[in-house]
Amino acid sequence: MPFVIGGAGTGRFEMRAVEVLSIQRISADERAMIEAVDPGIKLTDAGGWFDGEFRDTWPAFTSERYLAPDANGQGSRGERDHLLAGAEVILGGWPFPLDLRARATKLKWFHQRPAGASNLLRGDIWGSDVVVTTSRGSGNTLAMAEYALAGILHFAKGLPQAAVDQDAGNFSHRAYKPLQIHGKTALVVGAGGIGQDVGKLCAALGMQVVGTRGTPQGDAPLPEGFSFIGGPDDLDRLLPDADFVIICCQWTPQTTDLFNAERFALMKPGSVLVNVARGEIVDEAALVAALREDHLRGVALDVYVGEFENDPLAQLWSDPRVLITPHISGGSDENRHRAVEVFCENLFAYLAGQPLMNVIDWERGY
Repeated sequence: MPFVIGGAGTGRFEMRAVEVLSIQRISADERAMIEAVDPGIKLTDAGGWFDGEFRDTWPAFTSERYLAPDANGQGSRGERDHLLAGAEVILGGWPFPLDLRARATKLKWFHQRPAGASNLLRGDIWGSDVVVTTSRGSGNTLAMAEYALAGILHFAKGLPQAAVDQDAGNFSHRAYKPLQIHGKTALVVGAGGIGQDVGKLCAALGMQVVGTRGTPQGDAPLPEGFSFIGGPDDLDRLLPDADFVIICCQWTPQTTDLFNAERFALMKPGSVLVNVARGEIVDEAALVAALREDHLRGVALDVYVGEFENDPLAQLWSDPRVLITPHISGGSDENRHRAVEVFCENLFAYLAGQPLMNVIDWERGY
């Protein structure tokens, strides 16, 4: 969304100095984009400075996954405390200082580059008096939708059997049992930015696409490809007819273990589940039981419970009907992540005293 200095109908706002601190690395282009919002912005790039602290305060699994092997931070603890204490606005990412609120005493607004609000649950910023925004709806949503489609095709065409045959050194032709996906039903759980791209791609391949979302669709036009979008109460009604179920919703207290034993029982026998949201939305014990009963054709998981701290559940990782990847669905050779653009749009609104977009509602959880 383009923005114009002054804003429609707001008039010029009075320029003032604003201390903006980035605790995640930013490029030269991103720095220029932020500083172009207003001459009064004083931007400090401390990307990488806190990496040593992250190693000391986050699980080792997190550090190995998200930090470069030689990343140990910069400056002294006192220097980092001084940076945080003087910041009015902070641009962050993952990981982040768990005691951020306690140390950033002047902080009024924190923006995190990832889209998921649940990333912040571990720190003292969650539930605090600081306004916190995310990049929800502005990530690599198309890449994630392509991953979801790949998961559907992987199991619909029986591709797991190819690895079995390769290990055995001979083909088992009748074991593939491929499906034609044209005419099948795809249910998108969480028809937001990611979910709408999923629906568009599924419809392009001839699937009937339905979905649910946390807030009612009302009289708004349906997104491209969807024939119906209901609310959370419609999920149980839609599950029995769905050949493919794609989880794209936010992880909140309401969606924790959303897919439990009862919902797996409602799913069509031989259906496929894809999760590109958060692992905690799926009750993994119930998922293992559903697989043991041979109720599902396959499961594609780009996320799993505790993915930032540990490896996947052994019963899932060892099952050939389960495809697990390490949260790479948003990866692509084309970076379409608009996190800094969203931050800049919100920075202009912040300076103008206007409402910010994507503010986390602590009660709702996103």
